[in-house]
Amino acid sequence: MREIIARILNLLCRSNDAVDVQSKFIDLAPTEKADEAGVYSDALLYATSNPRVSNIALTGPYGSGKSSIIRAFLKKYRHPILQISLAAFLPEATASGGAVSKQEIERSILQQMLYGADANQLPLSRFKRIRSPSRWSILLSLYVILGVVACWHLFQKRDDVINGSFFLPLSISNWPTFLWFAVGASFLWLTVYQFYKVSFGLSLKSISLKDIEITPVAVSQESILNRHLDEIIYFFQSTKYVLVIIEDLDRFNNSEIFITLREINSLVNANAGVKRTIRFLYALRDDMFANTDRTKFFEFIIPVIPVINSSKSIDKVLEQGKRLSLDSRLDRQFLREVSRYLNDLRLIQNIFNEYAIYVANLETDGDNVLDANKLLAVLIYKNVFPSDFESLHRGKGNLAQILGKHDEFIARGEAEYKAAIERIEHEADVAERQIPADLLDLRRIYAMALFEKLPAQASHIGQNGQTQIEISTLARSENFDQIISSQTITYRNLNGYHQTINISSLQSEVDSLRTFAQRKEEVEQRTAEARSSTSRRRRALREKIAALRSAKFNEVIRLNVKEMSDLFGAFGENGELPRFLVMEGYIDDTYYQYTSLFHSGRLSPNDNKFLIQIRGFINPDPNFLIDNAKEVVAAMRGEDFRQHYVLNVKIVDCLLGDDAAYADQGAKMFEYLASDFEDCGAFFTSYYAAGKEVPKLVAGLRAGWPGFIPAVLANPGHLPHVGQIIAHLPEPALKALPAAYPEISPFVSEKLAQILALGTNIDPSRLKPLGIELEDLRSIEGFPGIARFLLKRVPTRSPLRT
Repeated sequence: MREIIARILNLLCRSNDAVDVQSKFIDLAPTEKADEAGVYSDALLYATSNPRVSNIALTGPYGSGKSSIIRAFLKKYRHPILQISLAAFLPEATASGGAVSKQEIERSILQQMLYGADANQLPLSRFKRIRSPSRWSILLSLYVILGVVACWHLFQKRDDVINGSFFLPLSISNWPTFLWFAVGASFLWLTVYQFYKVSFGLSLKSISLKDIEITPVAVSQESILNRHLDEIIYFFQSTKYVLVIIEDLDRFNNSEIFITLREINSLVNANAGVKRTIRFLYALRDDMFANTDRTKFFEFIIPVIPVINSSKSIDKVLEQGKRLSLDSRLDRQFLREVSRYLNDLRLIQNIFNEYAIYVANLETDGDNVLDANKLLAVLIYKNVFPSDFESLHRGKGNLAQILGKHDEFIARGEAEYKAAIERIEHEADVAERQIPADLLDLRRIYAMALFEKLPAQASHIGQNGQTQIEISTLARSENFDQIISSQTITYRNLNGYHQTINISSLQSEVDSLRTFAQRKEEVEQRTAEARSSTSRRRRALREKIAALRSAKFNEVIRLNVKEMSDLFGAFGENGELPRFLVMEGYIDDTYYQYTSLFHSGRLSPNDNKFLIQIRGFINPDPNFLIDNAKEVVAAMRGEDFRQHYVLNVKIVDCLLGDDAAYADQGAKMFEYLASDFEDCGAFFTSYYAAGKEVPKLVAGLRAGWPGFIPAVLANPGHLPHVGQIIAHLPEPALKALPAAYPEISPFVSEKLAQILALGTNIDPSRLKPLGIELEDLRSIEGFPGIARFLLKRVPTRSPLRT
């Protein structure tokens, strides 16, 4: 009883699994629901019942549903039919770029025709096939044995058989004798008859003398169907087929074969041995014949309206996405745009069938870390360009070349930006050398105006009776500004006499609108602006270099789109599809994550998941569990360490734990922390709680970023950093803080209670170098160790200060 119940439950589970599988997959076979209105079936029924119609054409674009219409029609058509399909999508003959010959096409048609019927129906055919023993083969074998024994017995009694005594007496009692004779005679007759039938199928094809074969030249040139026309006629004489359906013949673009088939149809129907009308139904493209030629070949033509086109494919794509419950994972805009490149229903169905298989194998843990849109894009590319997809696994093909351009473009862009920085720095150096010349020229202008006011005998000038400056060196004198701004000056002539002269109008005579000091300030300001502009331009270019290294794959490609035209053009007439997928970022250098299974080795599934996320420009949580940090660091790109991705507790522990081996990566990490300090709060909170190298992190920030301490003191929200600085900064660096940053001591004195309340374990002795002073020790009464330490150091003049 238990076994019966278990079997019933097992059957129910299998039934549920079957329903679930059916919801995931859909077959690509022609459907019987393509002609629900029955319009096409009515037209075909009319054509197949019209005595004047022998050749029928069902025409429509590729993928328009011709096979489905035929299948729907066959549900209503109750006569024997023969289906011939030449679905050779990539024939071996065309693999090297050649065309399929007419003889190869005809051979395929003949084989499908003759080998489609049972061998017993064509006993006289010259095309011999293996026959499977029938259910009567055992009895037939027994009959052969009895026949051989009977013949041997009759041979032994041949004299009696000849003179007639073998049949005597002619009575029922002598029935064994008559039975032996009947069996032997029938066996001998059937043997001769079979040899006679076999003789009809014998033909001499060639004469071979060892390795020499003699064959008529015409045999390799004539039509195979015409050469075996008698076989074809015999085929229809021996079978009951009334309709021959020929599909996919248009794939070979050979219209001559239709002439041959029409001739054969005429000959078969004209043969006296064929007592019925044989009709050929062709499924082919509209453009198979030029102009009105197709009306000469067919007596009836039925046009097929496509089920789907590029403008309506979005509905079919959404239908498939809904079937797999992907509405929430797939971007509706992406589906709308990519559907414009898909106009074949079977192709769309197969893409989503493959999606169901890929996603089941790639997302085994149910975390759905892969980008569903990128996976779908890869499968679309795989189905539209299967050959190039196969080459991609070997690093070859058109897409592989496109992907390989990324690093080249990055290197070229960096070189261009660096060259621009060098030019800016050169211009800045030239400008710096021009600054003294500009100020000197300005001084010379005012010095010349002063010389014009002095007598020719003047040799030195000065102020307040001091004549220390020689006239020839006035423009370079340190006191030039004071002399020019004076109301009067003293000069000395060649005889040594001193005289005073009023120069109060000197500046207005040179420039009535501006004083010397104002013009000097303008020169210096212009120089400062030039320096600032140079600095901004240099900083902007460096930011572009950093942005280029961290840019998404498609952003880099877009910057060099002109150079990609030839590579996309190599895809042929469908080149717009890969251009769209690459330019929009749906296919990039992370494609390998969507084309092969991940096997745990050096990288754990968690490690691989982390790398997948950062390659998709997703910032994992700082506490994201990484099992082998060294392998993850090795798999990361150099520029990743200047991005938020580096802020993972395990990765930072790895970098700081072996700072000698990861000096470059660590420097980039500290550079990023300095540039985006305000947005790294979540990381610092996690690392201060779980990190193993907090002292090295604090020391690295203090040593590598001069603005670390001011940034911490500027924001009360950064108190956790202050606590970590006091607790973990190396002692020499801690002692140097008050001198370098005088504001730190008052800050810590004021905020000490709040810092201690954060729970940071601070050794009381580390407060001594900061020289803090507290107004009220009661504010830290919850921290008796710190309070006792401070109390011991309280001067006698004040019980509340230290």
